Amino acid sequence: MTTLLAEERPGETRAHENPHHERRWLILAVLGLAQLMVVLDSTIVNIALPTAQHALRFSNADRQWIVTGYALSFGSLLLIGGRLSDLLGRKRALITGLVGFAGASALGGFSTSFTMLLGARVLQGGFGALLAPSALSLLTTTFTDPAERGKAFGIYGAIAGGGGAIGLLLGGVLTSYASWRWTLFVNLAIAAVAVPAASTLLRHSRPATREPIDLPGVATATAGLFSLVYGLSHAETTSWTDTATLGFLGAAALLLVAFVAVERRVAFPLLPLRVVLDRNRGGSLLAMFTAGAGMFGVFLFLTYYLQGTLHYSPVLTGIAFLPMIGALIVAAQVATIVLLPRIGPRPLVPSGMLLAAVAMVLLTQIGLTSGYSAHILPALLLLGVGFGLIMAPAMNTATLGIDPKDAGVGSAMVNTSQQVGGSIGTALLNTLAAGAVTSFVLGHRTTVAGADLVAQATLHGYRVAFVWSAVIFVTGAVASLLLLRGGVARSASEEELMLAVAH
Repeated sequence: MTTLLAEERPGETRAHENPHHERRWLILAVLGLAQLMVVLDSTIVNIALPTAQHALRFSNADRQWIVTGYALSFGSLLLIGGRLSDLLGRKRALITGLVGFAGASALGGFSTSFTMLLGARVLQGGFGALLAPSALSLLTTTFTDPAERGKAFGIYGAIAGGGGAIGLLLGGVLTSYASWRWTLFVNLAIAAVAVPAASTLLRHSRPATREPIDLPGVATATAGLFSLVYGLSHAETTSWTDTATLGFLGAAALLLVAFVAVERRVAFPLLPLRVVLDRNRGGSLLAMFTAGAGMFGVFLFLTYYLQGTLHYSPVLTGIAFLPMIGALIVAAQVATIVLLPRIGPRPLVPSGMLLAAVAMVLLTQIGLTSGYSAHILPALLLLGVGFGLIMAPAMNTATLGIDPKDAGVGSAMVNTSQQVGGSIGTALLNTLAAGAVTSFVLGHRTTVAGADLVAQATLHGYRVAFVWSAVIFVTGAVASLLLLRGGVARSASEEELMLAVAH
């Protein structure tokens, strides 16, 4: 038995076969930069939009498309981006994504019109859909030793969870002290470091087999995800009963059902259903979806509150989120290094959801003159711990034991879950908050005067959004508790080794 343990320990065997093993920590730094580039752009440009709108003279209706254009291309192309990463080789996919994303960012930074800026954002989303899954799949295949995998995913998960808040701070600094264009040019600086490092550190490996691309799957998945994201974005700016909203959401449902039917029948599916039907993987993907939906209650409405109600500057707003990032980083490391190998994901993810729900309930107590340290900081610290317990363990578990040939599309599902969750959360919470504001105004217009009525109604809308964010997190806690298996999650090779030792 001693010989067997010495010769067949999974981490050691794979380390020997893994060409990236000796350079794995440097590779992690490169992959962290790639992930940061994608996550930053979910918030950094939003801070700069009013300034960009003034400079390029486009309307409020057009302004929404700068956000929506990125979300549409990113969300709808993630699955094909993940499969291309598997088929073309992850090094090639990562570098192409980095170069393309940086090039699109440069185009956006030099924009002279709304059309040019919108085109750049769509291109960013497309290259991001190649970049994000290739980075996560490289992390999955590079770190195979369970202890080191925990550290790596703790760092990567902290970037995924805190990158949006970093984008708020960086966007505020760059817009205030440089130019809105630097919120796009900053990606050139990241790529200038990441591309040479990736070229040097990563080894290109060809797939063992070149499976044909599942064209019916690509068509139904891409059209279905596009319709879903567009329908949700349209609901955000119009209503849930708008004809176009209902049409696109209905088309999305039909197309995604058709996609599942196609994947069950084709010989080489775009998304092998085995990737998502595992209970732990399914529960982790649901956790990413829920975290994405609920997280926007923090970044979106708390940002509005800090700037619109408390009159924080964009820079001070970003600084206000820093304690949350610190708590998230610490919690992610403890969760994946110390707790996940001992108790598994089932206690961690639901606990993180419940902590996030408590934080959202605390935020419902905010007022027109609330103090940061008394009313906001405690909630942000709880949120940081909660997100740390959710994001890193869920990403680790969702990619654990996945077949290397499916690593790209499996990683794409992680990103897709978070992206679609974020789109649903944004549309749903915006609609609920807007409805609450309208109801408050109608109910209090005879008792509350002018500007004070607007301020109180807006504050009421934020509180309602926070309540529903708490509901989303509680629902996620129950669902993940039911789906995730008890005990420590293990890859297939680890299970085989334990069986061999037992016999």
